[in-house]
This record gives sequence, structure tokens and C-alpha cells, in this order.
Amino acid sequence: MSRRGVVVGTAVVLLAGAGASAGAAGADRAAGPVVGQAVVNQGRDVVVGTTQDVTFPVTVTGSGDPALTFVDVDLKGPNGGFYTKDAFCESATACTTTFTVNAHLRPGGDDPVDLTNAQAGTWSVDALADTADGTSVFARDLGSFSLKRAARLTVNASPEPATEGSRFIVTGRLERADWDTYRYRGYAGQMVKLQFRPKDSSTYATVATARTSSTGALHIMARATEDGYWRWHFAGTATTGAAKATGDYVDVRP
Repeated sequence: MSRRGVVVGTAVVLLAGAGASAGAAGADRAAGPVVGQAVVNQGRDVVVGTTQDVTFPVTVTGSGDPALTFVDVDLKGPNGGFYTKDAFCESATACTTTFTVNAHLRPGGDDPVDLTNAQAGTWSVDALADTADGTSVFARDLGSFSLKRAARLTVNASPEPATEGSRFIVTGRLERADWDTYRYRGYAGQMVKLQFRPKDSSTYATVATARTSSTGALHIMARATEDGYWRWHFAGTATTGAAKATGDYVDVRP
């Protein structure tokens, strides 16, 4: 937290002024959801590449009794991963902060953090909120989210055009962001789906699966039956985002 050093073992603790009346008020409110939960990136994974900033919201919500006015938010990840930001609340029940992360250090930023591969995975959210009656509420583990390394896929079908009924080769490569070197590198040993979409359809269907080589390469034989688009689709892992290649069109001729 940027404003106060508070270490407590309970999930929610009220920090009120001295005196019996303040203590009683704190005891009453502690039973209610003064600070209830945090939602990161509208419930979606945060996926980070090698060079680009990724900006996402974190919204902390509460009961509004008393009204929330200001919040410090900490994001905590594996192996020392940490970001912190603060913001005024947009309403009595909601406070939204905006975080920007990048695999590179951000000189001059509020929280310059150099992400490492070991920090990909599940992160948690703590918050310290100020309320309209002067109370401060600390809440631990309000929510969680996945911070993942970005992945990308290529595809190539050949030869083109293909003769109807013949077999052709579909190749590709799966790579993911290496936060330690700021480059993309082949992702080995991953199951990837080969998908096909007929020319007049908008829907892809899985027709086969293949495992990436030690360099992330993909290679499979397919049969030419009709005109359409071929692509690879990777579902992602706990530490790596999903990826889809842009479809490669194959013209099938008699």
C-alpha cells in the first residue's frame, strides 16, 4: 500500500480513530461487506507480450455504507510480482483503478516492474479503502486473475492450389513471449488444434490435433476435400494466453 503500512491476519479490518465509539462502530461494520470484491479486467485474463503496454481496470466494490471515497490497490503475483495504484472512487460503492504493465521496465512510472517468466500465473488483489466517515478498511484477497505470457501462431498450407482428394501439408509454429529476454520463443510440447472453415461458412471445426516440436513447430497432413481456410488454434495454459493463426485459404480443384 502506498499510504499506510498495515499488516493484518484477517480478511477485512477497520482502522478507525481512537475512542470507544469509533471502536464500536468498527465492530458493527466489520460484519458487513464494506469492501466486498475486486474485478480485474472485467473478468478476463491479462495477457502481456514483450514490448507493448497492456492497460486494464481493477474495480473494487463495497456496500456503500459507509460510502467509499478512495482506494489503494495492490496486485500480488508469484515470485514477488507486485503492482500498486490508487484512485478516488467514482461512486459510493465502486472504485476503479487503471494499471499498465509491460515486460520491460517503465522508467519514470509510478511502479516500474520488470516482469519475469516466473511471475506468470494467478495473481491476487488486496485493497485499502477510505470511507466517508473517516474510516479505513483493509481487505485481503478480494479477487484473483491470471497474468499470462502472450502466444502467437503461424500457419501455412501447401501446395496451393490442391487437387481434390489429395493430401497436403499444414505447418506452423507456436511461440510465446519470453519476459526474461523480451523476445518470442518456440513453445515446445503443446497440443494444438488444426481447424478448417469452408469457404461459405463462418465457423471453424477441429479436424485434428498435433503436438509442437522442441522449437514450437507444427506439421500435419490433411486431405483436400473443398475450398476453405485452415488454421491452428492453441487454447492456452495457466501461464500462457490462447492464440489463433489467421486462416490460410486453400483452393481445391478437380
